[in-house]
Amino acid sequence: MRTVPAELAARLAGGVTTFAHVWRFTRRDGVQFAFTDHDEALVFDALTCEPVSGLVAGAVEKSLGLSVDTASVSGALNGEAISEDDLARGLWDGARVDLYRADWSDPSLRVHLFAGRVGDVRRGVAAFEAELRGLQAPLNVAVGRVFSRFCDADLGDARCGKDIEATAFRGDGLVTEVLSPTACKVSGLSAFSDGWFDRGKLVWSAGGQNEVSAHRVEVGAAAIELRDDAGPALTVGAAFRVYAGCDKSFATCRVKFANTLNFRGFPHMPGDDAIQSRPVTGEIMDGGSRFHD
Repeated sequence: MRTVPAELAARLAGGVTTFAHVWRFTRRDGVQFAFTDHDEALVFDALTCEPVSGLVAGAVEKSLGLSVDTASVSGALNGEAISEDDLARGLWDGARVDLYRADWSDPSLRVHLFAGRVGDVRRGVAAFEAELRGLQAPLNVAVGRVFSRFCDADLGDARCGKDIEATAFRGDGLVTEVLSPTACKVSGLSAFSDGWFDRGKLVWSAGGQNEVSAHRVEVGAAAIELRDDAGPALTVGAAFRVYAGCDKSFATCRVKFANTLNFRGFPHMPGDDAIQSRPVTGEIMDGGSRFHD
């Protein structure tokens, strides 16, 4: 049950309009931010809440029992507060968020509307929208690994163990021609085979990053297509570093990365066809592996 201070309740009943939303975010790296949709900064529990233009609180849905409460927040990307690069790097993923409704003339008069964590974030060229999930959300998450034919590690992380900074798995280049908001011709990548950087990560020297959806090499010239246009606008002469991509399959792990000892999937797991199979003649039936080269 939500408790509303008596004085705040009286002001609400009197139709006072001196109210504003206040968001307090605590990222997983410990950094705290506080924002308000008021036009001036507010001091809130010794934390300065910066006014952010265009920050909008969505509807808050409260549920009984263990159902997950939900809310949303949207606004403009601000390089000093919420930047596109920080969102792309995942710094805001899972951040703790508390939403308040406060009287900006006396911020001590406030009511707590929502507590949860940042969920899915959709970002565009200049704006973002974040889903906020209640504190019950982790109770709905399956804990443990999924048995799958595909690897569940991220390329280059501790479980993968592959050094993607090796020259065979990264390339440096420059944009030589802009073909569309998400595609361009580049220099520096012609020595790599066609598709080598598909699903890879591209990091701009000036800041920002994106995912490569396609890498093509034709007649000695290379071109790349980005997943979306959420990163910096493509400009001729822009420098970048791009890393090889992985489709999580056992074949790619073996042929492209020679890293099968660290493959974090189950490539030889029998599928539905094994359940429906029946004895036949002419196959090796010595009790050994079902997979033979």
